[in-house]
Amino acid sequence: MSGVTLPLRGRRWLLWLALGVVVLVLGGGAAVLLFGHGGDVLNRDVAFVDTSENRDAVARARGGHPADDRFAWPHFGYSKDRAHSLALRVTPRPPWRQAWAFRGSVLLEFSPVLCGRSLFVLKNSGSLYALSRRTGRVRWKRRLGRLAASSPACGHGSVYAVLLSRRNKRDAGRVVRVSARTGRTRWSRDLPSRAESSPLLHAGALYFGTESGTVYSLRARDGRMRWRAKAAGAVKGAIALDAGKLYFGDYGGKVNAIRLRDGKRVWQASAASGGLEIGDSNLYSSAAVQYGRVYIGSTNGNVYSFSSADGKLAWRKRTGDFVYASPAVGRPRRGAPTVYIGSYDGRFYALDARTGDVRWKRALGSKISGSATIIGDLVWVSDLGRRTTWALDARTGKTAYKTRRGAFQAAVGDGRRIYFSGYSSLFALDPKDRPFDRRAASIRAQKAKTRQKIERRKRQRKQRQQRFRRAPHGHSHRARRGGPPPRCHRHKHVYTVRGRRVVLVHDHCHTHIRRR
Repeated sequence: MSGVTLPLRGRRWLLWLALGVVVLVLGGGAAVLLFGHGGDVLNRDVAFVDTSENRDAVARARGGHPADDRFAWPHFGYSKDRAHSLALRVTPRPPWRQAWAFRGSVLLEFSPVLCGRSLFVLKNSGSLYALSRRTGRVRWKRRLGRLAASSPACGHGSVYAVLLSRRNKRDAGRVVRVSARTGRTRWSRDLPSRAESSPLLHAGALYFGTESGTVYSLRARDGRMRWRAKAAGAVKGAIALDAGKLYFGDYGGKVNAIRLRDGKRVWQASAASGGLEIGDSNLYSSAAVQYGRVYIGSTNGNVYSFSSADGKLAWRKRTGDFVYASPAVGRPRRGAPTVYIGSYDGRFYALDARTGDVRWKRALGSKISGSATIIGDLVWVSDLGRRTTWALDARTGKTAYKTRRGAFQAAVGDGRRIYFSGYSSLFALDPKDRPFDRRAASIRAQKAKTRQKIERRKRQRKQRQQRFRRAPHGHSHRARRGGPPPRCHRHKHVYTVRGRRVVLVHDHCHTHIRRR
């Protein structure tokens, strides 16, 4: 047998077998790592807690103003765990009616937040807008700085925003609290570095990160410092909260869990793939926490799942390009726990939240940069390259709606209406059979009936005019007091000339000859 050489395929099989044995030995048999194509990893020993429930998260408006429904979308990602998922029993579906549009020319990179009767939109120019939920009318506008790339947070009558640069300094940011009703500044704090981490508001405290790698906890009432923590690199994504711990990624390639109370580190995990790299292992993506796991994307092209308890890697899934988007994690009705995330390879992935296996994927465009949003059993996603937005069936990936407007973050919702973002504009969509404002819809319906009635009368009058001009002229004579003689009668002609009604009246006299 010494003269026999194994073919290449046989040697490769032996190489993989040896590698598997080494992994088992190093892991002591406690963890089984499965290596697939492109560097995918699965560790089945990491706990997965399926606690998701299909519940309606929306309180309905009962009389009064249609936006007084006690519903709020107060943070980027909706909930404090940044899951980007709104559970509904009844999903708003097309066909849609556009209720209003807030148009502009400045880039709108991040989605608005919603509290009470207002939506709050922070544009890239550093201007904060308050819009009426019902009409889209601008209630107020405040110029807070010169550059921003985050969503604000709202609650308890205030709106909080962080800025990449303030007006007089390009490389230093700012955090601001303003009145939700008037936009008046309640406090402002200058930051030593830029900030684009969408703020988290919880129990009277505000949490966000900065490009210097510092995570801040400020007192929401007056902006006073509570504590600060240091990361391995810039913290650009939004910070997630779950079970007394804050989770975030940084530009040092680390995923972090720190204590809510004092910012002390609980665990830190590396997001370096160890295989062929697409780019640096920077974590621009915001972490989402669900099922006892932390889900996050990386610029090295991977999507990760870590244990929220100890940071142990559960799985790693390779995509074809950078992953800037934050994951949307949830369980659609009659579906299974799923992670929805897009990549710069133009594909949108639905991954099994437990194992990272692909449930389905769609080749939508060229650059999916923004985060998806689960609203009921539809998942909304936009493509930056094509500036297009899709609403896909969360279980199958089939297209339910598509529009040639979109770019970054796709949409938010309140259970009755969808608010989706274009490149620089915001649109409100109502299902045609479920109006947001029933009173206004009733008034619109009454006006439509009145218009139809007027149009019907116009058509009938025109038909009568045509008939009297062309039909045989038969009539009877009647004597009138002070009127023409019996053999005469009055003719009245009504014409419409250039939109004006013209009436001509004249006496018509003639004799009758009896026929035999």
